Amino acid sequence: MQVVGYETGVAGGSPGSDDGPAEGETGDPDGPVGGGLYVASGGSVDYVKADPGTELAFGLGDRRCAGTVHDGDHVACDAPDAPYCDDHSHVWVCARCTGTCLKDEMDCHESHAMYLAAFAPDVLKVGVTREWRLRTRLREQGADRAAHIRTFPDGRIAREVESELAAGDDLVDRVRVPTKLDGFGRAVDEAAWEALLDRFDPIERFEFDYGLDLAERPVAETMAAGTVRGWKGRVLALDRGGSTYAVDARDLVGHELTDAVPERELQSSLGAFGE
Repeated sequence: MQVVGYETGVAGGSPGSDDGPAEGETGDPDGPVGGGLYVASGGSVDYVKADPGTELAFGLGDRRCAGTVHDGDHVACDAPDAPYCDDHSHVWVCARCTGTCLKDEMDCHESHAMYLAAFAPDVLKVGVTREWRLRTRLREQGADRAAHIRTFPDGRIAREVESELAAGDDLVDRVRVPTKLDGFGRAVDEAAWEALLDRFDPIERFEFDYGLDLAERPVAETMAAGTVRGWKGRVLALDRGGSTYAVDARDLVGHELTDAVPERELQSSLGAFGE
């Protein structure tokens, strides 16, 4: 079985995609979310649930391009590039837009929301998404705090303003997973967040709880074995051997899953030594 995608319960990377936008959300929009892995074998695609409390017991084998999924069937690819080779990579050009359309023809003729998001402890981001999927977008990124600050008639205008704000010293328009992991188990700098909001007039504010109940930062690891603690964005939190591990689900895509869980030594969190 090869991992060909993942689902976080709010959006996530569906089979054959590269974290492109989902068209809806599932589950409780404010509570903890579940998720799972899409796995392919012999051309068919199955879903392996990874909701909180689920026991995963897979080893990771070789990794190669995850291929593509078309009409529910998996088309395999033997290219060594992972998670996708050049032929199967999907680039969502809107994520790179700064107001000058990168498509043959602009098609974002619908209401867009501009938002601010806080990632613990003090990373502050500005972003844009279609207004109807604002909450979904915030949760799929794993934001801790957020605020809807402006609404625009189309994506072009929204992206222009976003680019201008991101050019400043205190806001970014992209937050990498390792940066997000640094904030797991930590609180948002409320003073910095409130100071930022004082510069705007928020239309709506959000505060998210992913139900992970972390007392400290989990250990970054790529594995598929342990008890699912939960998801925060595309990061899967697993409990194993007295420690909690944070797995970027995208790093699993392309791996073969095996029934043999390796007994290799894993880095332990400091908290494991007190148990």
